[in-house]
Formats: sequence, C-alpha cells, structure tokens
Amino acid sequence: MDRLSRLGTVLVTGAAGFIGSALVRRLKARGAPRVVSLDALTYAGDLSRLEEAGGEPGHRFAQLDVRDLDGVLALLREERPTVVFHLAAETHVDRSIDGPEAFVQANVVGTARLMEALRRYRDELPAGERERLRVVNVSTDEVYGSLGPEGVFTESTPYDPRSPYSASKAGADHMASAYFHTYGLPVLTTHATNNYGPYQFPEKLLPLALGKALRGEPVPLYGTGENVRDWLHVDDHADGLIAAALRGRPGETYLFGGGNERSNRSVLEALLGTLNELAPTGRDHRELITLVPDRPGHDFRYAVDTAKARRELGWRPVVPFEQGLRDTVAWYLEHRDWLDSVTRGRYRLERLGTVGVAPGPGGGEGTA
Repeated sequence: MDRLSRLGTVLVTGAAGFIGSALVRRLKARGAPRVVSLDALTYAGDLSRLEEAGGEPGHRFAQLDVRDLDGVLALLREERPTVVFHLAAETHVDRSIDGPEAFVQANVVGTARLMEALRRYRDELPAGERERLRVVNVSTDEVYGSLGPEGVFTESTPYDPRSPYSASKAGADHMASAYFHTYGLPVLTTHATNNYGPYQFPEKLLPLALGKALRGEPVPLYGTGENVRDWLHVDDHADGLIAAALRGRPGETYLFGGGNERSNRSVLEALLGTLNELAPTGRDHRELITLVPDRPGHDFRYAVDTAKARRELGWRPVVPFEQGLRDTVAWYLEHRDWLDSVTRGRYRLERLGTVGVAPGPGGGEGTA
C-alpha cells in the first residue's frame, strides 16, 4: 500500500508551474488524500496544468505569493499540512541575466519568508504533529557550477553558481539550511538535472525548439551546441520528491538525475528527428537548427551522482529518454492550443539574456 494514502494534507508551492504541477498530478494519482496548490500565477504559471488534480475535497488551489508571510502562515494554520514541497521560484537563466533582482526577490526573499512562516507554524503544532512535519526544498544542479568533460556533482560538491538564477537558488538553499540548523525546521534539499515533459513553458529548450520548428522558424542553438546536460523526465523527478518526503532525512541533500547526458545539439537533433516522424511535412526540421552567439557564463556540463537517492530513498528514474522524448513531442503536437495559449501576450519565443551578446534569431536554452 502506498504510504501516500496515509498522509494528511500536502502543500505544494509553485504548483501551477511545470514541475510543481507534475508533482501535484503524481501526488493525486498515487493516493495523497488532500493536496493544496499554492502559486502566485506569474507569467509561467498556468492553472490548466492542475485540471487533472480536480477540486475539493481532494485538491485546493490558493493564489498566493510565498513572500506574503502573513498570508502563507494563515494558509498553513488553516490547512495544517504534514508535508510541504517548496518549488515556487523564477527558473529561467536567460531571464535572470536580463533582470537579476526579480530572481533575488522570488527565490531568496521568497524562500526566507516561507521558512519563517513554516517555523512559526511548526512551533504552534502539538508534539505529535510537529514530529510528522517535513519540508522539501526543491533546487537545481546549477548551484554547483560547471563541470568539465569528466566527473559528477555529489552532495558534498561546493556551491559555485555562475548565473544570477543559480546564485539566487544557492541563496535559497542556504536559507533553508540555516532554518534547519538554527531552528530545527525539518528541511531537506533536493537537486535535479534538466527536466523535460508535457506542460513545460516554451522559453525552455525543448518546447521552444518545437514551437519554432512548428512555425518553420530557425531553431537557435547556443555557441557550438556542445554543452552537455543530463535529462530527467518530470514524472521521475516528481516521484523522487515524493520519496524524499517519505524517506528522506531532515538536513540531508539528495540528487536526482536521469543518467541521460546529451549535448544540446544531439538533443535538438533527436527532438526534431522525432518531429519529422510524428508530423511529417516533407522537410527535415533538423535543417532549422541555427547557431547563435553563446549565452554569458554558459556552464559547459552538468551531471550528478544519484547513488544516495537510490540507496536511502529507494528511487531510480524509470522513463527511458528516447521514449520520454517521443511522448513529449507527441504531447505538444496534440496540445498546440495549449502552447499557443500560454505564449499569447506573455512570450513571443524571442531570445532573452542578450546583455553583451548579439541577439541572433531568438530563443535559447533554459533549465528545468
């Protein structure tokens, strides 16, 4: 019997985002009795991602910014969650280059205020409920900086962020860690590699490339296209987060990766080759790949050691990359209306993060 069926209320911040909504859907599918979804609904948030989760009594949506300490504390007191997943964040590297302050506010200040609200909430709980509380702070492998051709990040790798985005996530992680060590708040932190799957906002590499290709526009590829990422299906990531909440130890760190290292060029070629198969037009969409000037501070390679997550959490990725990629392309082809709706008035698939860089034909790589 899945232990989720015995959980009380679960709270997910950033729940209308790509990874947050996948987590909500997985929680409900696996029998979580009640999930409260919290999101400020900024440009990348979309409520349609949560439609599968349904409504009351099993699922509630609350529009709220995690920087609203009083509002979050009131929600915590009302709902009394036993598990809190913190995913609310600004996540796009290129946007952080254009506007770092927004990332400091959302990621560092937002996490600090959420942790303070959780501390106050925890201190009000009866002893039994206090012992059950778990907080999962969801981070990124980008806080560790850049790898060369060899090696992997581990839980003991020193932080070395290279972009305003990764620096803001590092600050958020340090704040979460401080609340564990100073106040005893039962926080653990997870770091994942690049995510992919349905419902991803089209500023990120895969849906951006699909959106461009479906329009017959150049598909931008930064630099030489040799930068390497490890790709993790978003459902595998969600299952890892659930495992961390159920079996993880407060104060510890866990890494999630798909074991699918690919250069950005090879990923785009595989993606557009799959598009050729599923939506043939008589042209090779791979011919649309166009090199553009590289992004400032572009990390060369990310890869993580998942041994601890496998050993302590009993987690492993199960979605093969080729199948996951094919399913992702098929999903976007079946949901072109969603792709159009989330970009309309919000994002024109233009390139961001061009400070000191020639703009090129638009678009660029993003993280999960």
